[in-house]
Amino acid sequence: MAISLYFSTPPAPARKRDPDVDPLEIQKLKAAIEDKNKLKQKEDQGIKATPDKVKAAIKIQAWWRGTLVRRTLLHAAFRAWIIQSWWRQVLARLLYQRRRALLEFFAGQIWAVVRLQSWVRMWRVRLRYCRLLNAVRFIQLYWRWHNCHSRGFLQGSYELTTSKLNLELNIFLGSHICQIKDCIPFPIKH
Repeated sequence: MAISLYFSTPPAPARKRDPDVDPLEIQKLKAAIEDKNKLKQKEDQGIKATPDKVKAAIKIQAWWRGTLVRRTLLHAAFRAWIIQSWWRQVLARLLYQRRRALLEFFAGQIWAVVRLQSWVRMWRVRLRYCRLLNAVRFIQLYWRWHNCHSRGFLQGSYELTTSKLNLELNIFLGSHICQIKDCIPFPIKH
């Protein structure tokens, strides 16, 4: 009875030839199937199969199932490896994009800080320059006023024509004013 359980399953349908399977393995399988069929016929006729043949058939079936399981696991592992590689690439790309966005953000912030600092420095330098300019103007004004009262200054105008030079000078010496008006003719050459 135990023998009939092992051989009661129908043979697997014919598959396309797999390049991973050796022709020698196919021959072994065909031989095992023939042995199985012969054992079934003998069983049907009432003749019992020998235990050595049964053990050999069981061993061949176990080997073939193991081969199929190993091949399936190998294909599944290979597909899992491909998916994992793709996922690692996706994660690396996302990490790179995140890092680049953060770098651009921080670079923009640093650029804005540098610009603000330059504006503040420019404003402080301009403020200092304006203070110095006002101080210079104040000193110049005082100095001019002082020179005007102590030394005096000149003010004048002139007019140049083709035949003469009209000159008018005003000299201020403290409270005294001296005016000079003169007309200088040019010598005419014939």
